Order: sequence, then C-alpha cells, then structure tokens
Amino acid sequence: MEVNSSTYNQAGRNSAPSKSLYDPWSDEIMAVWVPIVAYWVQCSLFEILMRLEIPFFEKYRIHTPEDRRKRNKVSFGKVLIMVALQHVVQIVLGFAVIKDVDPAIDQLKHDQAVSRYTTLILNILSHFGQPQDVAHIANRIALFTQDYLRPALQFFIGMFIVDTHQYVLHRLAHVYTFLYKYMHSHHHRLYVPYAFGALYNHPLEGFLLDTCGAALAYELTGMSARLSMWFFTFSTLKTINDHCGYSFPWDPLTVCFGNNVNYHDIHHQAHGIKTNFAQPFFTFWDTLLHTEYNQVMKAKAEAKVGKKLN
Repeated sequence: MEVNSSTYNQAGRNSAPSKSLYDPWSDEIMAVWVPIVAYWVQCSLFEILMRLEIPFFEKYRIHTPEDRRKRNKVSFGKVLIMVALQHVVQIVLGFAVIKDVDPAIDQLKHDQAVSRYTTLILNILSHFGQPQDVAHIANRIALFTQDYLRPALQFFIGMFIVDTHQYVLHRLAHVYTFLYKYMHSHHHRLYVPYAFGALYNHPLEGFLLDTCGAALAYELTGMSARLSMWFFTFSTLKTINDHCGYSFPWDPLTVCFGNNVNYHDIHHQAHGIKTNFAQPFFTFWDTLLHTEYNQVMKAKAEAKVGKKLN
C-alpha cells in the first residue's frame, strides 16, 4: 500500500527522537571511524609481518627488506604522520556531510520502496496467470530487491565511480609536471610500497583523490550509512592490499582482482610509472585508454621494430 506525503510528514513529527550524531555505534558515526580503525589495524599486522621476516611469508614478498630500506625516499615516521593527517581530514569531512537519519522515517522509506516493487512485480506476474500466493511471492521478491539487490548495485556502481574518479586524477597527476612535482611525487617516494604507505600522499591529493572520491560514490549512489561503512572499509582494505608488498596466492583480493598488489607495484617502479594508473578495483580504464603496462610495452616494442624496418 502506498503511503501518501501527509502520512510521511506525520511520521516525521511523531516519531521517536533520531539517533544522536555523537553515538559512536550509530551507522552514521561508524561509517566515519570503522574504515580508519581498519586501516591502522590491517597496516599494523602487515608491518609486524614485514619486520618479523618469517621465511614462509618472505617467499611471497615482492621486494626485499634491503630494497625497502635503501630505495624509499621517505621515513616510516613521516609516512605515519601524513597518514594520520589524512585521517583527520576524513573525520572532519565525515562529520561535515553526515546526515542525521530518523529511524522511523528511514523505515517508512524502506516500506514505500518495498510497496512500489511489490506493485511492479505483481503487474509482471499477472502476465503469467495468477499463481497461488502471488501477493506473498511478489512481496518476498520486493524485499529481496530492496534489501539485497539494490545495495549490491549501489556497491558496484560506487566501485565504478571511485575507479573513474581516481583514474582521471591519477593520470592527470602524471601528465602535468606541476601536479606531479608538488603533489603526486610524495606518494612515489615509496619505490617499495608497504601497507602504511597506501595513504601516504600530499594532504591536498589525499583529500581530492581518496576522500572526495569516496564521498562522491556515497552521494551519487544514495547508499545508506550502514552500506557506506562497508563500502569505505572494503575500499580501505583493498587500497592497503594493493600496497602491502606481499603477493599471497590465497589472498582473495589478489586472486579476484586483476588490479592487485602485483599490478600496482609495477606503477611504483621506474619502468612502469607511466602505466597502470587504474586503482583500486578494476583495470578497464587502463585497458580502454591504452595505459596498461603490457599494452604500452607491446606498443613500444612494435614501434621499435617498425623503426628498424624503415
């Protein structure tokens, strides 16, 4: 049954007080702090693993400990300070854009959506006769659509938005000397990436690339606060994984994504710095725009052969 606007407004006036924006366990606040806690916990585990140099895990390490000490141009302490600064910026922006959601109104919106889906599904099912319990079946499909399919679609679209946003800004940072020299070169002081360095950036770049990208995905997809918490946390863990320095064959983030720690490590090396701009999820922008490492190397080799023939 459709709920008219007067019912909606009445519910807003008579509902219980909304959750406090200072409740650390509300979905809105957890969307701010959970990804940050996940970052420091996950990075700490990888850092401990690197320092222990356990032989079983070392065989999956991409670079040697000596490479990390000699080739990187920034201290571990400075990396921690800059990451902490970026997280402060994220917290400030998070509280600036956070929305105080009234649970009663939120539930009402949910019920309205389910009602719309139920009506649509009933209309579709009517073309196939009137099976027993058709209303119940339509309602179950509507609930599944609203509670699972819609969030899954929002999550996937959010990944596409973040990838598009980061590819454009990342590539521009390599194309324009000014941007690279004064901003992006900070991140490339890490020739041998490690977990904590995932968010080591110039503060302005960290804000534009990571913080704004996540905020855009949240706003444009209309994610709920709870879904945004999972999305931000997953994005954080994926970014850490791309810089962790270990290529574990059992790691789902390495196995399931072509854009993984091996793919991104190429970008941090001198021979691949002008390639593999896509991050953190997919590789399609690199493939479509011919900036994928193997594509670039093949094109260079073919051009070299062409010159010799001429």
